[in-house]
This record gives sequence, C-alpha cells and structure tokens, in this order.
Amino acid sequence: MELRDYLRVLRRNWVLMVSLALIGLLTGGAVSLLIKPTYTANAQLFVAIQSSGSVQELQQGNTFSQARVQSYAKTVETPVVLQPVIDTLGLPITPEELAAKVKATSDLNTVLITISVEDDSPVEAAAIAQGVSDSLVKAVDALEKSDKSSTSPVKLSIVTPAVAPREASAPNTRINLALGLLAGIFLGALATLVRATLDNKVRSEADLQKITDAPILGGIVYDREAVKSPLILEHQDQTPRAESFRRLRTNIQFANLGQQSGAIMVTSSLPGEGKSTTAANLAITLAKSGQSVALVDADLRRPMIAEYLGLEGSAGLTTALIGSAEIGDLLQIWGEDQLYVLSSGKVPPNPSELLGSDAMSQVIRELESMFDAVIIDAPPLLPVTDAAVLSQHLGGVVLVVGSQTVKQGDVEKSLQTLDLVEAKVLGVVMNMLPSKGPDAYAYGYQSYASHQELESSGTRPAEPAAEQSRSASRFPAAANK
Repeated sequence: MELRDYLRVLRRNWVLMVSLALIGLLTGGAVSLLIKPTYTANAQLFVAIQSSGSVQELQQGNTFSQARVQSYAKTVETPVVLQPVIDTLGLPITPEELAAKVKATSDLNTVLITISVEDDSPVEAAAIAQGVSDSLVKAVDALEKSDKSSTSPVKLSIVTPAVAPREASAPNTRINLALGLLAGIFLGALATLVRATLDNKVRSEADLQKITDAPILGGIVYDREAVKSPLILEHQDQTPRAESFRRLRTNIQFANLGQQSGAIMVTSSLPGEGKSTTAANLAITLAKSGQSVALVDADLRRPMIAEYLGLEGSAGLTTALIGSAEIGDLLQIWGEDQLYVLSSGKVPPNPSELLGSDAMSQVIRELESMFDAVIIDAPPLLPVTDAAVLSQHLGGVVLVVGSQTVKQGDVEKSLQTLDLVEAKVLGVVMNMLPSKGPDAYAYGYQSYASHQELESSGTRPAEPAAEQSRSASRFPAAANK
C-alpha cells in the first residue's frame, strides 16, 4: 500500500478512531471519578552520629550514618516500629496491614529518611506518618544501645513533621485522561487496521483499479432523491448526477468506436447495484444527444425498466422472441426524444434459453438496423447465467459496480465469467459513489442551476412517463436506418 492508500483508510475510518479515542478519554475520566481518593502524608528524619571528636571522626561517623540509613528505612516496616503506632492511635489493623500503607525511602549519599503514608483520610495519613516517625526514633535509639545504661551512638531527628495533605495523591485525573486517550487512539488504529484488512468491498475507483485493468468509464454520484426519482428528467439536467451520465455517454461512445455491433449490454455482479437505473439513464442521455435509441429490458427474471418509465410491461421482448408480434408493434416511445423502449414482456420459465436463442440474436440485429444505439438491461452475472449467454450476441458489455455494495471477489468473478465467454468488456461504471469523503467522485462540474435554484424558480418536473408514452407504430421514420 502506498501513502495515499493509508491516508484513504484513515479518512474512511476517522469516525471510528475519534469515537474510540473519546471512549478512552471518557473511560479515564470515569476511572478517576470511581476510584476513592487517596491522600499521602510525608515526614522526614535526619540521621546523625552523636560525637564531638576530630574532623576525621566526624567523617567516619557520617560514613557510618549513610551505611545505617538503608537499614533504618527497612526497619520502618517491621512490627517493632509499627505496633507502637497501632497501640497509640488505636488502629484496628495488624502491623502487616499497616506496613502496606507505609513506605520509607532514602536518597543515595544522604542521611535523610522520608516516611510516606497513604490513607483514605488526610488527617489519619498525617497522624500515622508522624506516629511512625516518632516510633522509629525510639526504636533506633533502643536498637543502637549496647546496654540499657549506655547511650546510642546514632540519633534520629524529625526535620519535617507530617501535615495533613490538602489534595489527593491518587487518582491522578490528568494521567488517567492521558492514558485513556492514548489507549483509545491505539485501539482506534488497531480497529482501523483490522477493518481495512478484512474489508474487501469495492468503495472507490482506487479499489476497482486494484482488481481489474478494465477501463473505468465513469462514476455516478449517489443522490438521495434518486431513490424516489431514479430517472434524469428535464428539471435535473444541470445536476452532478446528470453530468455523470453525460460523461458516461461520451466515454462509452469512444469505447464502442469501431465495434461491428452497436448493441451494449448493461449488467452487474449482484442485484441492487443500480444496473437498471444506469441503463435507463444512459439511454435517456443518448436520446437527448439527438440519437435514436432503443432501450431493451432483457432482465426476464426481475424486469424493472417498464416500472421505472411508467410503461406497459406485459408485452415486449418475450412476445417478440416467441413470434407473437413484430418488434415495431412492441416498441413504446418515451419522452420527447427518440427513445423507444422494448419492455421485458411476461416472465418466462426459461430465461437463459430465450436470451441465448437465435431469435434473440435476430431481435438484436433488427434493433441495430433501426436505431443508432441499443442499450440492453441484462440480469446480474453471478446469480444466473442469463447475462453471460446474452453477452455473446452483443458488441460490448458495461459492468456496473455498486460502491460499498459488492465485494472485490464478486467483481473479479464477474469479469472472469465474461472473459470465459469471450465477451467484449467496454469498461466498468462505479455507481452510488459518495459526493464527499475519501471515496468521493471528483466530477469537477459546476452546474449553472442547483436543485434549490430550480425549486425556487418554480420549475416543475416533466409529465409522468405513462402519459408521454404512445404506440410504437407511430415512431417517426427518422428512427429507421
């Protein structure tokens, strides 16, 4: 993966990363709130040799003190020091339990001992620290005496008495928040890496380029309004979606240049990728450019073209294939341009056999002789063999790939299927691409009138397609070649 691929992955998953980072931050804050505050009181003692001899004796005494300091610090955690504190303060704990709260440290090359006590109460922490300091002074004095009548050569003095702390030493809210944030960022990066590794859906043109060398003919921007109104009507002529189909029209014309057959099949790997709407809008766009166009619904399992265009679907392609009617009598004109539609007709029990028959080939040849362009909406490639069988009669195939809908492996299988039947793949169309984000389609087109401007100007959609349709027997002679 290149740097831009990693950046694309980060942009795709930035919401996940930010969410986990915030969860980590909130967790750190929650931990700080839930943990009971602990207070630490400190007392400091000085270890000295009780001698007034020469300088050499004083130096030897200082060395002796430093050597003994570590032993005194260890003595703090023994019952000799802690039991008197328990008795004096009336603590309901054992010396072992008290030792868990007490810690004695000494800096290297010094004669200072620091006693730290942690407790839930700042007052009790200070009282215990002071009590341990006093007890240590007495314990060392008793331990260092050679007999009861002698004097201890070492004297411990409290130089910093213990006082009740004003602020809790734990939990440290800042550290907990920082650790929570770092943990959240780490988990977010890990989740992003795992998600990117396991995610094999085609989300952008970059993903498509990794699995096929087929040219990308264009990208169709996702439009929420297309769910309700999938067709490009007159009032939508200046939208980015309409411009996407105009660019697709131009690219297909160049891709199909020099082909013996002018019939183009539009299919997809799986249902739901938008092949039928792509075929219909491509035919509409071709018709708007002045060409005579025939749109054929060859999806004999789930026909949608007649429903989208508001036309009669009971008689159509299957009617012509079984010889019950002529093509000219079955074509229906749609809109004000030279767009003629051949609906699917009744759903047959043997779609694959019909689409692969000589009759289907004759229908395609007849339509090619009558129209400048023939667009055929075919079934998906993977669920059934209809499209693969039909592709052998056509001059080119356009594969529609739904962004974030189909997996890369499915697209590869579809292309392999077309390759096995030696179909001419003109290219791939990315459908339902987001208009913003890392996978956005950069159409680079500035419309002269936005959708809001069209609404404010009072422009109304075109009349329903059902009211515009009429018998194909009345289509103009200009459509015949």
